[in-house]
Amino acid sequence: MKSPRFLLDNLPFLAAGGLLTFLSSFGQTFFISIFSGEIRSAFGLSHGEWGGIYMIGTGASAVIMVWAGGLTDLFRVRRIGPVVILGLGVACLCMAFNPWAAALPLVILMLRFFGQGMASHLAVVAMTRWFVAARGRALSLAALGFSLGEAVFPILFASLLTTLDWRLLWVAGAVMCLLGAAVLAALLAQERTPQSHAAQDHGLGMGARHWRRAEALRDPLFWLMVPAMLGPGAFATAFFFHQVHLADIKGWSHVELVALFPLFTLATIAAMLVIGWAQDRLGTVRLMPFYQVPILLAFLVFAGAGSLWTMAAGVILLAMTTGANATLPNAFWAEVYGTAHIGSIKAAVAAVMVLGSAIGPGVTGALIDAGLGLERQFVLIAGYFALTIGMITLAAWRAAAGLRG
Repeated sequence: MKSPRFLLDNLPFLAAGGLLTFLSSFGQTFFISIFSGEIRSAFGLSHGEWGGIYMIGTGASAVIMVWAGGLTDLFRVRRIGPVVILGLGVACLCMAFNPWAAALPLVILMLRFFGQGMASHLAVVAMTRWFVAARGRALSLAALGFSLGEAVFPILFASLLTTLDWRLLWVAGAVMCLLGAAVLAALLAQERTPQSHAAQDHGLGMGARHWRRAEALRDPLFWLMVPAMLGPGAFATAFFFHQVHLADIKGWSHVELVALFPLFTLATIAAMLVIGWAQDRLGTVRLMPFYQVPILLAFLVFAGAGSLWTMAAGVILLAMTTGANATLPNAFWAEVYGTAHIGSIKAAVAAVMVLGSAIGPGVTGALIDAGLGLERQFVLIAGYFALTIGMITLAAWRAAAGLRG
């Protein structure tokens, strides 16, 4: 299937996936952390207190995701998608008008659940279920919404913060969600559904069968992959969450550091497209052991970076794993466990990833308050990824054996 024809034939579905990932930005750490300084100042919070609040809210959203993510096996994206985006808009309004520090965990829970959690989950499950032979390309194209948000929002909103009240910017986010929900409903007026495409679109997993979530959770392969699923969510999130503090200890302005983020976006897009193409041709399982090598190198670079040029190299390395992470693991779960129950299985995976994004800011913030500098933490994080690479390699070997059998 040639790419132009593929795009034309599937444009509404791919655009819907991209819109979901783009709007998820309002619940992603890279967006929320733009306002870290303002939020800490408005509510009188330390780095550790703000990180703890973020950890509580995000952790609670991970628990809810275990149940709510499975709804994608029962309801069409056309039905549940606009509801999720409208919920995200309400969360943006809550951040804009919330006067109490005690309510911040609930606000963070809403932003993370509807944004990072459900909007991202819906996009991934839809692409995984709707496409088989072109699954890698579909996932990579839908994930361009993440990259667009990462490219546009940090530099735009960081610049607007110099002239506009931070709460007003959250109102603008709510308006964008309202408009986005309407566009999503229009795009999916004739949605391809799992039920109507079950016979042709549902691929089998290991053992030539579809696995249920309970079966997957009893499989050692799943648990071999858990640290790898936690890692990028925890520590890439921590990198972006502490961007204001990182710029300060490096001696740069926040805007100077944020100016590197479009570079991150371009490299992420390139990685997604290349990996999406490669996995459709070489196989997902074969590529899995290599995709976290760049993030290991990235944190070593972050630890020692003394200039923005060096930091830029680290950002590119981080982007390489981020781009691969948007496609490879999502396709991996479908190939290993089949697609009939992929919503429920992926919900468990999403909960792990959301939990990681809760742990990262909370733990690193507490360690900063305890006197362990962010640069020293980056070296320890690189060591963590050395361990996950070994575990992914074992999981990929087990998956290959199961798929052959």
